[in-house]
Amino acid sequence: MRLTALATALITATLTLTACGGSADEAASSPTCPDGKVRFGVEPFEDPERLTPAARVLADALSKSLNCPVELTVTEDYAAEVLAMENGKLDIGVFGPLGYVFASKRAKAEAVASFGEADGRLSSYTAGIWVPVGSDITGVDKLRGRSLALSSVGSTSGDALPRKALKDVGIAETDLKISYAGGHPEALLALTNGSVDAAEINSQQLASATAAGTFDKSRFRQVWTSAPIPNDPITVRGDLKPEFKTAVKDALLGLSPEAVKEIGALLDVDPPGRLVAVDRSTYQPLFDLAETLGLTEKDV
Repeated sequence: MRLTALATALITATLTLTACGGSADEAASSPTCPDGKVRFGVEPFEDPERLTPAARVLADALSKSLNCPVELTVTEDYAAEVLAMENGKLDIGVFGPLGYVFASKRAKAEAVASFGEADGRLSSYTAGIWVPVGSDITGVDKLRGRSLALSSVGSTSGDALPRKALKDVGIAETDLKISYAGGHPEALLALTNGSVDAAEINSQQLASATAAGTFDKSRFRQVWTSAPIPNDPITVRGDLKPEFKTAVKDALLGLSPEAVKEIGALLDVDPPGRLVAVDRSTYQPLFDLAETLGLTEKDV
């Protein structure tokens, strides 16, 4: 795993949200607020300027439910969030599915909830590779000798799955020019700016950019898509007390769809339902993917 310094783990945004009802002393003595606050991290799957206010709505609702201030952090990158939880700097974290694999190994992160559709089903998304509409690239097997923009190291849809797709058709990563753009929006921008032949664009970023008017699908076409990926898990650090973990799970599952609407929209969950219960078995295909690709912490 490519780890940044711990100092960068909490660099992007830290916002303390005060719970409603009850005194601070009452909150601090409660099993739902053992240290006087709950530290909540979110991976940077979207531009922080859009992600932070959306995540704040969820954190604020959780704060009210737990009767405890919630400190929200949008981390600098995927590795920083894993490192922060491993070092006890986060109590709860929203990870990408592959990030959760490593967080479960390093911080014993436990998946407790994820984003549900309006009908109560667990939502999902897909990875994708896109090219300009006039490109002669018709599939992953035609990427040999070309340039491909991926998102960030450690991303499920923006790194691991496209690399697995290349491996499946017998293309070595040295057979093309792979660059990491720094995020899903940046990978999309690399394609629209014409600086690469192809780029990963997952279905979440596709929906977000299309709605924002920053991506015109008529100018591009998709040449590969993955199987559905279960949406991002909300996790609890494994070494916390059982009563706290239970309280967090119950609070999350009890939140209204309105509380998750804004962050859900960035995950292409629209209209949203309530959060739904998940566990490690939900994400077993991602554990299998990491094993298939031989991924370790050094690869993220």
